[in-house]
Amino acid sequence: MTDMVTIFDTTLRDGEQSPGCSMTVAEKMKIAEALVELGVDVIEAGFPIASPGDFEAVKAVANRFGDRAIICALARCRKDDIDRAAAAVAGAAKKRIHVFLATSAIHREFKLKMAKDEIARAAVEHVALAKSYCEDVEFSPEDAARTELDFLAEVVEKAIAAGATTVNIPDTVGYAVPSHYHRVITYLKQNVSNIDRAVISAHCHNDLGLAVANSLAAVEAGARQVECTINGLGERAGNAALEEIVMALRTRRDYFGIDTRIQTSKLCGLSRMVSTVTGMVVQRNKAIVGQNAFAHEAGIHQHGMLQDRSTYEIMRPDDVGYVGTNLVLGKHSGRHAFRTRVVELGYNLEDVALQKVFDDFIALADKKKDVYDADIVALIDSRVDADAEAWHLLRFHIAAGTGTIPTATVELRNERAEVVCDAAIGDGPVDAVCKALERIVGIAATLEDYQVRSVSEGQDAQGEVLLEIQCQGRRYHGKAVSTDIVEASAQAYLKALNKALLKSRETPAS
Repeated sequence: MTDMVTIFDTTLRDGEQSPGCSMTVAEKMKIAEALVELGVDVIEAGFPIASPGDFEAVKAVANRFGDRAIICALARCRKDDIDRAAAAVAGAAKKRIHVFLATSAIHREFKLKMAKDEIARAAVEHVALAKSYCEDVEFSPEDAARTELDFLAEVVEKAIAAGATTVNIPDTVGYAVPSHYHRVITYLKQNVSNIDRAVISAHCHNDLGLAVANSLAAVEAGARQVECTINGLGERAGNAALEEIVMALRTRRDYFGIDTRIQTSKLCGLSRMVSTVTGMVVQRNKAIVGQNAFAHEAGIHQHGMLQDRSTYEIMRPDDVGYVGTNLVLGKHSGRHAFRTRVVELGYNLEDVALQKVFDDFIALADKKKDVYDADIVALIDSRVDADAEAWHLLRFHIAAGTGTIPTATVELRNERAEVVCDAAIGDGPVDAVCKALERIVGIAATLEDYQVRSVSEGQDAQGEVLLEIQCQGRRYHGKAVSTDIVEASAQAYLKALNKALLKSRETPAS
């Protein structure tokens, strides 16, 4: 037993498996760097056997950050998987191979078509193979929450004997409830003879909305690693949300008596980054990082807050890096004041990036009277990996109105510094500009989702456009901000097209 819980982040692997949330290598590197700065102990960087792109991403993360966090690669109980995982993390000073094999009756019968003894032997054989590559090996009996306890204990004991240093107990389909999951962990601690030689880990899905509750129940029962994702990103209803796990342990340290190494003031910033990269909007009332997490509307709440914040707040906004809409800067603010505020908001930008965001700020300040913290955050988010995009919007012109066929003329610059201009008509100004963009980029897409929201307040507020396109059977997101909604739409659509173009250039899986 220790007073610290290991935080195992699987945003880059399980989180990326959310439909439409695929990330480029550059985006994964950006998030991995932020996870390291956050203080995450283990980063599951991907599933190397899945595709050449996944292999390269895991390899890049391992080579870059493998001396600052444990970099983990996932593998099925197959030799090819484990060989590939080992090669991907070979460059990391701290590395782990995570091997999994289903154990529940329903998976044995319908998916694996394997008997219990075959599964036990396969687990032992492949854990031992992973152990031959690195000392740190994790084993997961997939669908553990629906596995017979005696058989689960048998497989876990044999996996530890074969060399597993962490045994993860997945609630793969989000079936468990807290008391049930607590019993599973307790049973293993009481019935696996060598359990003291491994760390017990919890990996919970949110199908019943209980992922965080189940994870905390596991910690209470003795688990000392929790597997989670930023914003609870993940397949179906998602995984346990890292920010909720961490703040529950921190806020209720009096109850759990344990903590994590997470720098909690960076939580909101990383939440925004992941939302921007994946296109998955964080719901307004999301715990810890939602827009309304620290908002108080009811009069009785507001009165209590004025007397003492602790009456209705169990944590401070500063504790998680929450950014509201405080008015901070105007058109006469200088670069030094701007840099200071950017740092206060939790961002450490290099000089070149800072200058670009400052230029965006000056342009924005000419368009609107007041610039808020939320505006600055939106400007920074819109610059994520912008320089790596193949096409950049230079200018556009729209002709639209009653009795007029909406027409858009668009001028783009590509990565070779060539300027290309084209025009298109559409059902409206946004449709026209999107079709013009497709003509230049050379990719046909279908707009699946389109949302607009105000970033801050006032009639001159920036509009944020979040959209999703479908291209060649895959979904891509785009997000952009501007005081001009058509411009924001064009920028967001171009971001999505750039992602589709980059994916089409990747080497196909062999």
